[in-house]
Amino acid sequence: MTILIGYLPAPEGEAALRAGFAEAKLRSSTAVVINSQRRGASGTPTEIDEDEIKRIVELGKESDIEVEVLQPDHEDDLPGTLNDLAVEYKAQLIVIGLRKRSAIGKFILGSQAQRILLEAEVPVLTAKA
Repeated sequence: MTILIGYLPAPEGEAALRAGFAEAKLRSSTAVVINSQRRGASGTPTEIDEDEIKRIVELGKESDIEVEVLQPDHEDDLPGTLNDLAVEYKAQLIVIGLRKRSAIGKFILGSQAQRILLEAEVPVLTAKA
């Protein structure tokens, strides 16, 4: 079985990595780290480079976790992408990081995390930085 970890290069992403690796070790599972950038997105960079991928794989090795890093694109349906990958990899858990946002911010911008929590086909564990 697999633990699916949503990762962005931010404190919340690091929290998700720590929690996801801990769950993978506890469950004797592998970890699949998903770094998914929306096609056509501008603003804060969310895509990671080869050095960051190597760092993540090394962190997993230090915890005796087999880690695979994927970078699929998505239009505006990250929850759908995660669900598809959860089915493909037979994930038993999805781990995501949460950041604090105001109610107005959630209303105006929507909340990918909320959609993941509501639409996931498997349990979701959230981690805060």
